[in-house]
Amino acid sequence: MEENRISSGSYDLNKFFYGGYEKDVITTIYGPAGSGKTNLCLLCSVSQAKKGKKVLFIDSEGGFSSERVYQILNKNKEETQKVLSNIFILTPTSFKEQEKIFENLLKYLKEQEISLIVVDSFVMLYRIELADAIKTELTSEIQKVNKKLAEQLRTLNEISRKHKIPILLTNQVYSLFQKNEEEQKEREVSMVGGDLLKYWSKCLIELKKKNEKRTLILRKHRSLPDKSIDFEIYDGGIKKRGWI
Repeated sequence: MEENRISSGSYDLNKFFYGGYEKDVITTIYGPAGSGKTNLCLLCSVSQAKKGKKVLFIDSEGGFSSERVYQILNKNKEETQKVLSNIFILTPTSFKEQEKIFENLLKYLKEQEISLIVVDSFVMLYRIELADAIKTELTSEIQKVNKKLAEQLRTLNEISRKHKIPILLTNQVYSLFQKNEEEQKEREVSMVGGDLLKYWSKCLIELKKKNEKRTLILRKHRSLPDKSIDFEIYDGGIKKRGWI
């Protein structure tokens, strides 16, 4: 089973996922700000880069931190430099730039061997583009933006399946309106991109944060049941607080 997975970069998460993230699928990690989405991506990226493997990190939010990599590697400067040399960072500033990156990926992969692709966050630039389309009040413009999002997901799916490259996407959430707060004490949340992300992602991971308590919930997986784990973030990465 481990042959079809890559390490998450955390002993406890590898145990939770029975070896790590699957290689030939899109995994979407979603949750509110500060819940640990980028940390999960960095841990996996560092794990691959430490082995001398190449990682493509598409950073649309400016969340990639070389200082955090330095912490994870126990403040070893030499190892940090080695690891960072194996992580290629792209920083799109518009939805169109993100689209171009994905279009060129298939050509790029013929020349470079990549072990992991991270997109953090996949939806930030999409939300900006969608907001502009909504302002026009034209249904055709809104449909055009959503079609582009679907095409990007289709391209990433093709890459993961054909090249057996695991793809980690991070996603934002928004709260759903509560009709009966007595029956639903916790506010429900939904992913940006909704059904499109749910359809193309074979693995869905929700992160929750309440005060200092963080919880990882496996919402969808091809071979594992829904389950959850409380975790905490520390200098060396992520570790469990207790099983649920």
